[in-house]
Amino acid sequence: LAKRGLKPADEYTGEDAWKELCRRKDIDLIYICTDWLHHTPMAVYAMQQGKHVAIEVPAATTIEECWQLVNTAEKTRRHCMMLENTCYDFFELNTLNMAQQGLFGNIVHGEGAYIHDLRESNFRSGAYWDMWRLKFNTAHTGNPYPTHGLGPICQVMNIHRGDKMNYLVSVSSNQFGMTEYAKEKFGENSAQAKQEYKLGDMNTTVIKTEKGRTIMIQHDVTSPRPYSRLHTISGTKGFFQKYPTELIALEPNAHNFLLETQIDSLMTQYEHPFIKEIGEFAKKVGGHGGMDFIMDYRLIYCLRNGLPLDQDVYDAAEWSCLVELSEQSVLNGGMPVKIPDFTRGDWNKLNGLKFAH
Repeated sequence: LAKRGLKPADEYTGEDAWKELCRRKDIDLIYICTDWLHHTPMAVYAMQQGKHVAIEVPAATTIEECWQLVNTAEKTRRHCMMLENTCYDFFELNTLNMAQQGLFGNIVHGEGAYIHDLRESNFRSGAYWDMWRLKFNTAHTGNPYPTHGLGPICQVMNIHRGDKMNYLVSVSSNQFGMTEYAKEKFGENSAQAKQEYKLGDMNTTVIKTEKGRTIMIQHDVTSPRPYSRLHTISGTKGFFQKYPTELIALEPNAHNFLLETQIDSLMTQYEHPFIKEIGEFAKKVGGHGGMDFIMDYRLIYCLRNGLPLDQDVYDAAEWSCLVELSEQSVLNGGMPVKIPDFTRGDWNKLNGLKFAH
């Protein structure tokens, strides 16, 4: 700030100093980027102080917290957006546009994931405040971080905009990798090696929707493998996948993927309006390749113009509720668990996902 000739930012220190910030009269939006367990308490308090909130993912870790967000947003009439940046990545936006224009036919199945080797970060002091992510892994199983994979799939499937998630089943592998890594890194007799880790190395959660579609979401932050969010969609007229390579297959030759030149042509033909408007500038600014910038741009644009946000509080609750529900299913041998309707029966009132302009 000093280099740019701007005045220093105000500083708040102390365990509850954030509440003082939320009470300021000259602030419209609170942007929450803390450990998971502080997301909902901070968001609820901020909305009660009349502020809109933007929350890092997941927005909540329990069903109770999900309802707190929904109830508070409805009561205070404040926007509550979970900052699911993957919905703004370039491939996701373009293929969403293709799906909305019917290129893949009726959507049948989607797959998403968060597969990211975080072993070094989880065990490194200072990587996460108070080692909060490692502590969560010792206390919980299931899928603690579902929204990166789930969010874009739900947008393609118009969840709570014509369809809703009804129930899930979830199964986790045993935990192998954390203990093995800790033994190799710190020694067999180290506290890290002797610690019990409840989070299975691989979790797979399958969801059934009201309209009969299925969604598969995976979580693995332990295995030594390349990063992936999968992001695949199968429809009655075609298929696409993002990882490990961006590919598209379409009728009548869906046994084979399109050539790279054909995919490039489709990306140009179906380029999403957000990318046309701000894509090149977003790439220059950066932030996970530009998707963070597009997300923030849209957030501020909608707030400034009094428009509905791209992601609402019901998205935040629906996508985050898998944290607790997947754990419930895992602990009960993969039994089905009902997914709440956070719209209270209004999931079919909106006709598809539409972005405000």
